[in-house]
Amino acid sequence: MAAPKFHSIDELFEYLPEEERSLALALRHEILSCIPNAREYLAYQVPFYKVNSRICFLWPASVPWGKRMTYEGVRLGFTEGYRLNDVWNYLQRDSRKRVYWRDLTDLSEGDREIIRALLYEAAELDR
Repeated sequence: MAAPKFHSIDELFEYLPEEERSLALALRHEILSCIPNAREYLAYQVPFYKVNSRICFLWPASVPWGKRMTYEGVRLGFTEGYRLNDVWNYLQRDSRKRVYWRDLTDLSEGDREIIRALLYEAAELDR
């Protein structure tokens, strides 16, 4: 399966299945609410968010990394995740040293609270 090529963020969101689109848009809202001065742009065919440097990204499962999907839902990744004080042990890292993430298939209020705290901290670290 060839990875799709998008020319804009809107084109990416239009491509996504409804459940992924809804979740990705909700996460996008959280990111832009917590980091209102973040610039949103496409990299690797997915949305990244930065102020001074890359802070986080959204990676919908329908946009494969390589040749296949390896998870479901939407991955919220923090490019400097290793620097975050993740007291909830919320983020995954496997063997990655810097980038930490959470794969989501829905977004509970508990998820939102933790994500907001992590976004605020990540933005502060970016200053």
